Amino acid sequence: ELANFLHAHENVTKCHYPGLESHPQHDIAKQQMFAKATSSANENNKNMFGGMLSFEVESEAMAMAVAGAVRIIRRATSLGGTESLIEHRASIEPPERRTSPPGLLRLSVGLEDVDDLRNDLDAALKIASKICH
Repeated sequence: ELANFLHAHENVTKCHYPGLESHPQHDIAKQQMFAKATSSANENNKNMFGGMLSFEVESEAMAMAVAGAVRIIRRATSLGGTESLIEHRASIEPPERRTSPPGLLRLSVGLEDVDDLRNDLDAALKIASKICH
């Protein structure tokens, strides 16, 4: 849900998530990340693409503004917890070995309500856009 939201957002230039049909490895991910229903209450099989994604905005300044403007999602240099975390990878890479695009943000989705996370990201992207334009 968040990947679709970010993919369609006017201030996001790219969203990287294997669950998106536009992702270059979507078909492979669909085969590898498939879970069969474990109970009779849920007879539908599901694709389980996970809670890690990344997205890009137009510049490093805008990425830093987005990361600074989120209120529910926490900034981190390490991802993987029960809370949602965001990281601007390029800012922690040594300049001589920087491989991440300057506008890339990595997001680890936690247990918070998806509507709260969507609203948090939307507000942060709008604030960042105002700051950077």
